[in-house]
Amino acid sequence: MMDWVPIVFVTFKLLVLGTGMFFAIKWHYDQGQKEKSRQLEMRAVLRAGGMAAAVFVLLLLGLGYVTLDLARVLGLELSFP
Repeated sequence: MMDWVPIVFVTFKLLVLGTGMFFAIKWHYDQGQKEKSRQLEMRAVLRAGGMAAAVFVLLLLGLGYVTLDLARVLGLELSFP
């Protein structure tokens, strides 16, 4: 009667620990994949933000040039004292 108790308990323990290890490894693997995709997404957002900032600066410089040119054409005094 007592001979089968350790066999059942050890088998149950191995089954539970094996299942737990499988899901722990799977969870960590999935988290790594999610982090990689998050990094790629972050890189794309930063690249788009940098491009938008560069375009904004170029447009701002162009507007400043057009404003100074228009002021010269109109004969406004733009020199500093």
